[in-house]
Amino acid sequence: MGIIGTGLLSIPVLAASNAYALSDSFKWKEGLSKKFGQAKAFYLIITISAIIGLGMNFLGINPIKALVYASVINGVVSVPILYVIMKIANDKEILKENANGRLTNVIGWLTFIIMAVATIIMFITFGK
Repeated sequence: MGIIGTGLLSIPVLAASNAYALSDSFKWKEGLSKKFGQAKAFYLIITISAIIGLGMNFLGINPIKALVYASVINGVVSVPILYVIMKIANDKEILKENANGRLTNVIGWLTFIIMAVATIIMFITFGK
């Protein structure tokens, strides 16, 4: 019952999080404290997100599998993102005296290597 309850609680949280992220990205008015007329796009995103979630249920999409696939995609996409972040974090032209230090570089590049190796291993063992 607790897992089901937690899942039900997460639906509005995820829909609202999605609305906040998109509204912030596109500089739309946002906030649950605003009325629908003041933040139409924000509330439409919440509504569309909830409808998509409901549609997944009626289409027979397993939510646990969807979460696993989303996690796998996030893991794969994080490798090039980590690389770009590390390159920018070491660029003294951009960050001047705030560029990465030795310890931060070791931790950052080690994280990148571990994620890259894990992704490669996942792809190699996927068909087995």
